[in-house]
Amino acid sequence: MRISAKGRYALAALTFMAQRYNNGEYITILSISEDLGISKIYLEQVFSLLKKAELVFSAKGAQGGYQLARTPKEITVLDILSAVEVSLFEQAQDTVPEKAPEIEKALRRSAFEVLDQSIEKTLRGITLADLVSAAEKYKQDHTLMFYI
Repeated sequence: MRISAKGRYALAALTFMAQRYNNGEYITILSISEDLGISKIYLEQVFSLLKKAELVFSAKGAQGGYQLARTPKEITVLDILSAVEVSLFEQAQDTVPEKAPEIEKALRRSAFEVLDQSIEKTLRGITLADLVSAAEKYKQDHTLMFYI
């Protein structure tokens, strides 16, 4: 499965925001861009889609920026990718419907639909809270220990 840069950046940006969720502050695209090394212009496009999907909301002004629209436990990877990855969830095109309709039905029902359902179930089972927990675990894994 190939997730586009838009999907990967959306996941990274919202995980970054989820790490700071309890602060209650608005987070600017500029701070996300600088901290994660992602193009500000590209993030603006991503956040436009995330806002349209009601995963984030924004406030204008000096103290403005973005906040998650729900708690990190309530936002799934499926929610995020569905908002920004149009082609990821499109139905597979027909393969051989005219010459071999029985093969077409077998492919669709036994392979493509099963795969789509498995992906959806997996992505629905991973929340931003899960990603934050994993990031914290990996952060600890990279902490250097000094012994005297």
